[in-house]
Amino acid sequence: MASGVSESAEARARDIVEELGVSGSVRLATELVSEALGLITDEPDMLDLKIATAALAEMRDAYEMFKPYKNERKVSIFGSARIKPDDPLYAQARNLAAALADRGWMTVTGAGPGIMQAGMEGAGVENSIGVSIRLPFESGANSIIADDDKHVSMKYFFTRKLMLIKESQGFVCLPGGVGTLDETFELLTLTQTGKGIPVPIVLLDEPGDPYWEAVDGLMQQLVRRGLVSAGDTALYTITDSCDEACRIIDEFYANYDSIRFVGDHMVMRMQRAPTNAQLADLNERYGHLVVDGTIHRAEPYKIEVRDDDKLDLERIAFHFTRHGYGDIIRLIGDINSYVT
Repeated sequence: MASGVSESAEARARDIVEELGVSGSVRLATELVSEALGLITDEPDMLDLKIATAALAEMRDAYEMFKPYKNERKVSIFGSARIKPDDPLYAQARNLAAALADRGWMTVTGAGPGIMQAGMEGAGVENSIGVSIRLPFESGANSIIADDDKHVSMKYFFTRKLMLIKESQGFVCLPGGVGTLDETFELLTLTQTGKGIPVPIVLLDEPGDPYWEAVDGLMQQLVRRGLVSAGDTALYTITDSCDEACRIIDEFYANYDSIRFVGDHMVMRMQRAPTNAQLADLNERYGHLVVDGTIHRAEPYKIEVRDDDKLDLERIAFHFTRHGYGDIIRLIGDINSYVT
């Protein structure tokens, strides 16, 4: 149980969870109730309590909205709300989302105007999910998703960004302003630090208008200054082609499926594990990511078996250094190349 919570609050939390008949994730449910009781007994000021309450309510609403689509493949599209329907970028976003829908991907956007509305036009309402933000200078969600069950409205940017990032397996960032850059760099930060899982991140330009070159130039300057690793530039790919963006996202999952940590070991699940020769090549090229031992084929760990977690997939595992996620992206690319 978390520190700083009274024994009486912990005991009451256990009682509440038992009274509610919670059967799954009982320990985590008890911790959540215990922390809520602890927060109340701390008697924070009204604003702090208001923020905590609203944030939890927004997360609950969003979890419930996304729940029916848990097993659907989703791509989040970021981009400017100020782009008009006659702008070539609008058509680029619409064409991208339509192409993704044809490949079986749902589109998740911030549900506003501009690039967000263009994406939903391309995907169609049946393949669109919206997570809007309430702002004094915007009228709310766009007309495509406003009255649909696949829309949730947020007060706080941090809860909105959580849901825009947490639920998707791929990301395409189109040109935008401060908000788009904020979303893009938060996504890169989460992936770089391992707080988020490795995902395909595409920075999509309009043909003939290289917006993202400036961001790549900034990243290269950070590399030269030693402020990020050279491998961090592998976290994203720049293109001006919708077809190429779709190909990058599809191929990321050509063989690779998912990652789970078991202690300090990274367990990578895939349709087909590498051969002995391929494993030898992976160890030679990515041995710097391993603390000790080797990259090796593995059977499901006990905790995976307990959770019935993708037991039909093959695995490789290794004691991961916990840094170098750009190289993890490259490793995933090599694993995918074995079956393409």
